[in-house]
Amino acid sequence: MSTPERPAADTPDAQPHLAAAPEPGGPAPDRLPAGAGPARLAVRKTYKLYVGGAFPRSESGRCYPVTGAHGGHLANAALASRKDARDAVVAARAAFAGWAGRTAYNRGQILYRVAEMMEGRRAQYAAEIAEADGIAADHADRLVCAAVDRWVHYAGWPDKIAQVVGGANPVSGPYFNLSTPEPTGVVAVLAPQRAPLLGLVSVIAPVIATGNTCVVVAAERAPLPALTLAEALAVSDLPGGVVNILTGRTAEIAPHLAAHADVNGLDLTGAAPEEAAELERAAAGTLKRVLRPRPDEDWTADPGLARMTAFLETKTVWHPVGR
Repeated sequence: MSTPERPAADTPDAQPHLAAAPEPGGPAPDRLPAGAGPARLAVRKTYKLYVGGAFPRSESGRCYPVTGAHGGHLANAALASRKDARDAVVAARAAFAGWAGRTAYNRGQILYRVAEMMEGRRAQYAAEIAEADGIAADHADRLVCAAVDRWVHYAGWPDKIAQVVGGANPVSGPYFNLSTPEPTGVVAVLAPQRAPLLGLVSVIAPVIATGNTCVVVAAERAPLPALTLAEALAVSDLPGGVVNILTGRTAEIAPHLAAHADVNGLDLTGAAPEEAAELERAAAGTLKRVLRPRPDEDWTADPGLARMTAFLETKTVWHPVGR
């Protein structure tokens, strides 16, 4: 029996793992060699406000530079005006009835969806926090994880808070006497100037978990995490107008929100000490609920119930027993 002839070593049959060279004039390869082709220009981001579920520019057309911990330029953020603050309040008021009217279980589901969106942007949040605060990447990542966990924490409260702070009251007489918490309405929130993500989440989540809507003034020195959070809110199931985020000078925007007749509550966490008293006096003119700032607040500590109960009102109902 004759032995079959073996192919030569330089033929394609001898080296099947090597691709044949492309024919002249044939299709281009899938990948260009390193350094080939024109240089690509980066797509720079235009940061805007977040009002009514949309991203409008500031009515005034103004902006201000945002710098990092070491003085480097990071971005230009919109400088919100009094008109922008009014528009945000209108959007929050329009969204209030629908948001407060949802079942508590559904609000919890929506908040959990926001946490899912935040989890998908962990790297972006960590980079923004590291640049803003001048901290190491691993430290920034731990802060982002804490912020996502904090949001999940509050996502579990909407269908439980009524059982904790409400209840049946013992009365003398043939009556049922029941107390239940209800949301206050529109809350203006001055976000903390430090802890630009963990602190921000810690003041927004308890407000909306209890059925309120809010207008948030982001940290003036580090607004980018707030605007990235707005992008997560926009692609979650949160209805437009439940959270509205303004960037700019806290001292310029806060007085208009404090005196606004359609704002029901005011969180002064991000106000400077010398400004807080004046803002509280302005809020007294329309009988707002006011949460005073706490010096050196530890955002990593157990948040408790204080921020949820601050913007709840208790309704008590009497009902006769039997017929």
